[in-house]
Amino acid sequence: MADQRLTYRDRIVYVGVDVHKDTYAVTCVCDKKIVKTATVQADPVGLAASLQRWFPDAMLSTVYEAGFSAFVLHRALIKAGIPNMVVNPASVAVAANDKVKTDRRDSKKLAIDLADGRLRGIYVPTEAEELARLLPRTRAQIVEHRATIARQIKAKLHQFGLIAPSSRRLISNRYLREIAAWPLPSELGVSLSLLAEQWRFATRQLIEMRRLLRAQAQAQAPIEKVYRSVPGIGEVVARTLATELGDMTRFANERALFSSTGLTPSEPSSGASVRRGHISRQGSSRIRQWLVETAWRALPRDPVLKESFDRIAATRGKKRAIVAIARRLTGRIRACFRQGTTYAVGTYA
Repeated sequence: MADQRLTYRDRIVYVGVDVHKDTYAVTCVCDKKIVKTATVQADPVGLAASLQRWFPDAMLSTVYEAGFSAFVLHRALIKAGIPNMVVNPASVAVAANDKVKTDRRDSKKLAIDLADGRLRGIYVPTEAEELARLLPRTRAQIVEHRATIARQIKAKLHQFGLIAPSSRRLISNRYLREIAAWPLPSELGVSLSLLAEQWRFATRQLIEMRRLLRAQAQAQAPIEKVYRSVPGIGEVVARTLATELGDMTRFANERALFSSTGLTPSEPSSGASVRRGHISRQGSSRIRQWLVETAWRALPRDPVLKESFDRIAATRGKKRAIVAIARRLTGRIRACFRQGTTYAVGTYA
């Protein structure tokens, strides 16, 4: 327990929280000393109340790593008047010889790093922004689920020699009707029939998701207009980027934008030697994938991007070149939002 002989009036208590499904490991630091450690039930409102009870006169500052628990704890702390920071786990420095990892050690490190000012928080979306992201994310999950079902159907057909291993025919309603008409053993027929029913249900869900995404796009018409003006961006990618990145004006500069999307090259430079390595891969891999795919589609539509790609690819290779183009394309989209214009194909700036 906190030392009752001490008063924390007008003193800052830094709190590191290691979040798990059932418990929170908590370490509290004041004046570079650990004043309390505890393991409490994973209850966001309860943690906020406990901190205010332990240190009633202190100025509290908390931090935890982003993860499965999302931002429910963050919002509960903010609502209770406790400043909180959510950090990217990859940004928390760990010593090379530190091989011991426990909940208490993790919370202690977070508290000490917060007190020393070594942490930088990530952007925390509003609840409305999180809800808007659910539609494109759910659609992506349904697409993957339907693809899995299609693979299962073809695997069973191949298993019993009904299709060649090299068959490239895609599963469709027409193909499923053809399969249903084949004279199949009862067990195989039942298995394929159940999978076909799941595939059709997922297809109907995707049709409904398209309607919902179009309604969402109409409600965010100004943002949608900018994204749809970019060569290579269709309605699905536009909705994904619009809900994940927004209008991009929240990024102070291009460096912050590239860092958020993981498109910033790593740089193991030393002295006069400047070397840049692979991209950092921080942030959402899904967004990074969409940006790279968009860059590939934009090349034949924008001669300026194609010219830059050919020049970089000649010396650095196509993989590095397309990442550079994705980074440049992302910067141009941000410029469109800052200037209040749509994307202009074929311009150098």
